[in-house]
Amino acid sequence: MTHLITIHPDIQSGTPVFFNTRVPIRGLFDYLKGGHTVDEFIDDFPSVKREQALALLDFVQTTLSFGTVNNLVRTLERG
Repeated sequence: MTHLITIHPDIQSGTPVFFNTRVPIRGLFDYLKGGHTVDEFIDDFPSVKREQALALLDFVQTTLSFGTVNNLVRTLERG
């Protein structure tokens, strides 16, 4: 995960951002949720490299196992 995400209290108040930017990683997920593409995100935030965005998506995909997702759903259902 080196050189992908930065979390520092002096950068966006500790919000996780793409390495070497001030762009919160949540922004990518907001774009995708809104129906936009990774390329549209990169066009609007050129300080983020396409490779960084794709690496983040790969990381999330491989990190979330079926069991993790089930636990998350149960937690959200309990509200």
